[in-house]
Amino acid sequence: MALSDLLYPDNPRRRQELIHLHQELLDCMSTNCCATNELARVLNEHLGCTITHIQMRESSTVKENCDIIIRAMNEIQHQVQKIDSNMKEKLEPVLYQKLYDIKEPELEKIAIAHKVFSIVLGEATSTAGMVAIKLLGSSLITLTVSKLVSLLVQIGASVLGGISITILGLGIEMILHAILGAMERNQLLAAVKSYEKHLAEFRAASEKYQRAIHEVTSLVRQQVQ
Repeated sequence: MALSDLLYPDNPRRRQELIHLHQELLDCMSTNCCATNELARVLNEHLGCTITHIQMRESSTVKENCDIIIRAMNEIQHQVQKIDSNMKEKLEPVLYQKLYDIKEPELEKIAIAHKVFSIVLGEATSTAGMVAIKLLGSSLITLTVSKLVSLLVQIGASVLGGISITILGLGIEMILHAILGAMERNQLLAAVKSYEKHLAEFRAASEKYQRAIHEVTSLVRQQVQ
């Protein structure tokens, strides 16, 4: 048993807790990566976008993987803003206003949006208007993505950012060394608190992001069937 474990008997439990929290962070990031790719696929297939699919890099740090996801989310935001600009440019002001009027029937909005995409793309899938309206009329881009990007930036800039995502294949001592670096082992509690603080918000924002994307992709699947 290490001397620090004798002096601080909670350390073994904190070690396991730290490993668990790190795995939870990586799982959350991985799920967000998959959800982002699913939304990119829908945008590429139905709205003529060319968003590159992403994947986490096992040889890179938490921050580097956060940056990969952030770039993809920023590209999605850019594409949705471009969609909105196309709508505004091609439609009469009254029709454009209808797209954001909560009192207007959704089917009418979808028909208006589809007409624009038929012009922009030359040919648009039957689900193009529906996807456009779901993205423009929901908080997915304006709020959900922005919140998640903000949290990913915070995580990347924190003490967690420099940790490799592959450390779980190593032994416990190597994991602790990778996580704590030059920190003394009696600072395990501070490291655990750092994970817990970031994970609490990140987990909630990730779930909201994934639910919003699931809503869009589920409607696309229903249309196809």
